[in-house]
Amino acid sequence: MIMFQSCTEGFLHRVEKEEGILPARFKIDIPASISSEDNTSLKSASSISIDTLKGRIIYAHLNRFVAIGERAADMVQDILLSISAYDINEAMTLSFIGDRDGRVKNLEVTEGVEYAGVGYEFRLTITDADSEAEADGGRALQVFWDRDPIRGVAIVKPYNSDREAFYESPEAVFRIVYSEEGEDEYESFMTVEIAGMPVPRLDNYALRSLKMFVGKKNNRVDVYGNSDHPNASFFTDYQGFNWSFVASGYTDENIAVAEVGLPPCGLDESSRDVLLGYYSIKNVLIQEITLWFLDLFGITPDTDVLERYLQNSDAPGFFNANGFIQGGISPGSQYDILQEQVNFLRPYNPKDINELVIHFQ
Repeated sequence: MIMFQSCTEGFLHRVEKEEGILPARFKIDIPASISSEDNTSLKSASSISIDTLKGRIIYAHLNRFVAIGERAADMVQDILLSISAYDINEAMTLSFIGDRDGRVKNLEVTEGVEYAGVGYEFRLTITDADSEAEADGGRALQVFWDRDPIRGVAIVKPYNSDREAFYESPEAVFRIVYSEEGEDEYESFMTVEIAGMPVPRLDNYALRSLKMFVGKKNNRVDVYGNSDHPNASFFTDYQGFNWSFVASGYTDENIAVAEVGLPPCGLDESSRDVLLGYYSIKNVLIQEITLWFLDLFGITPDTDVLERYLQNSDAPGFFNANGFIQGGISPGSQYDILQEQVNFLRPYNPKDINELVIHFQ
């Protein structure tokens, strides 16, 4: 999160204007109830008794993982806002100095381009001039877009955009797909992909890759996806869990309902029943705790004690402006429609996220 903040503070000096042909928007705002980096839920979780701790923390971490995806989209939007200072209104080339790393960047805008078999009005490419001979061509950003309605694809390699902020993540690459054409029931949507993030050995919750869909309809925002955590472990020596999640929230009321599963990182499975049912938080933790008890004490844990310990792991989880509230039991009727909506959402295949690779054109 610190790295994301460093970049959004300025690829160039921010300017408060929208001119030329660059898209005015390239993201959907996610309700803070399910996208937050301030760890409010984790702080409240750590203050409760130990017998209800574990399930609550797993739900609370969802806020942070979704926020990482949203921050990647923020980065694209911030860069586009920053370079609008150059009044880009036609096919053109220019060079400038990166505001933070002081390195020369080359910018090129091309008309009438294609990406993944889809035609777009424009393509913008920014490269780090001294890295253009490298395998990645020094590419820092590529954006393909149409103006009306706004739709496009953006690919970012933060290391090439800002060597100062991202020196520890040289392989990280993000891709954002954004559209105001609408898809199914949504008036606008975006897909966020992150691959190649560094995984410090001692960080139990380090995120290596992520993919999530965000769809907006009026006041409601639906989110579903997966994040890959190769270091994650709970009670046994087994490592490597995938946070598979679905969520639906109201922007104005800042409330949300979410369901989380914890399948293995490399599981090749797309069934909602398997990802969120068989591998539900509660089922996975019961199995982990039982194996731990058998290995350590030679007995299985007391059922009543285990149920109390995991009471906040029940699905779904309920959230408000302060993050996670409780699992299983709805706090009120204002959550009814959201609770019904999450039943129609399904995460991606964990194996696909585990093997995710993102390339520039």
